[in-house]
Amino acid sequence: KYSDSFVVFTGHYDHLGMMGNDAIFPGANDNASGIAMLLNLVKYYHDNPQPYSIAFIAFSGEESGLIGSKYFTNFPLFPLNNIKFLINIDLMGNGADGIMAVNGMVYKNQYLLLKKINDENKYLPELKARGKAANSDHYWFSEAGVPCFFFYLMGNYPYYHDVNDKAKALPLTNFSQTFNLFTHFITEIQKYHYE
Repeated sequence: KYSDSFVVFTGHYDHLGMMGNDAIFPGANDNASGIAMLLNLVKYYHDNPQPYSIAFIAFSGEESGLIGSKYFTNFPLFPLNNIKFLINIDLMGNGADGIMAVNGMVYKNQYLLLKKINDENKYLPELKARGKAANSDHYWFSEAGVPCFFFYLMGNYPYYHDVNDKAKALPLTNFSQTFNLFTHFITEIQKYHYE
């Protein structure tokens, strides 16, 4: 119906890699968990076509300065002003304490819609908002005027940029509930026009 307009999901697949010959940083939470969410969303939207085109982008170079996303916004594969909304996904390993929406204080109408959805369906125990932050791959899109949120889950997880950030350490407390929040939000966001 709106094939030239896009909803975009992004995440980064790089982590810190190795330091020396012995220290390996697996990056299970940061950001294999986000890429796992991205792949779940790919499957869902393959099976459930939407009014808008849905694009999925996995970036490299996030940890070394948002390099992949900066390149993409400089050389986009489709016009950035055709993006209705973008969701950047990182740190999906817990969620016991809810979710943070970076740019929630910037795109207030979209945040209020997200809050209404979460309040009515109780997907996550808490929804918080922050202002603009250059802390992940949404940033260059935001700077280019693309409406977007960067989501990360909150909750006790001690292995940030740590050699113990391994798959077996992830509680995945609210992974499926977060998936449901994302898909519900995208269903609703496609119905509305925001200036």
